[in-house]
Amino acid sequence: MIRRTREDLLAQRARLLAEVHMTHDELQRRAESYTLSARELSVWHTIEGIDRLLAGDR
Repeated sequence: MIRRTREDLLAQRARLLAEVHMTHDELQRRAESYTLSARELSVWHTIEGIDRLLAGDR
């Protein structure tokens, strides 16, 4: 089992957004309009997972 701290998850989330040069809101809008590249879509799915983990950490 891999354990990640909240800080680790936030840092990974920030790195992923920087990789695709978008804010979370922009990435989400583009995901909702189906205009992401394959790499961007992969990042979006990873960020969704991170967000679920962060929400459960409260």
